[in-house]
Amino acid sequence: METRATLYGVRLSAQKGRLVADQVRGLPVEKALNLLAFSPKKGAHIIKKVLESAIANAEHNDGADVDELKVKTIFVEQATALKRFQARAKGRGNRITQRTCHIFVTVGDEEKEKAPVKPAKGSTKTEAKAEAKQAKK
Repeated sequence: METRATLYGVRLSAQKGRLVADQVRGLPVEKALNLLAFSPKKGAHIIKKVLESAIANAEHNDGADVDELKVKTIFVEQATALKRFQARAKGRGNRITQRTCHIFVTVGDEEKEKAPVKPAKGSTKTEAKAEAKQAKK
């Protein structure tokens, strides 16, 4: 079971957001929240809010146990840049780009996968495929 939370158009550069996202990827949510709470980076505060939202979504919508959740995927994508102008000497100007990003967080619990069905000795491949399809249903 996987649950997502997204945040669009954050005033944070994607490069700086990825530094924080790389630290929490794959961690249990309790450990990830603890790490984000004590990180001095601006991106940590923002990502912590998105992670808390994903946890709340999993608990409310899917009825998941919070203690078993972990950060499955987290990625930070570049969004549109705000283009600004700063006045300089002699009538010139410099362009300033204020970068924004989108943050996507997916949390989920460990799902136990069934072992693949091994074909019986002497059976053909097509029979084994048919048996595997029936086992999935």
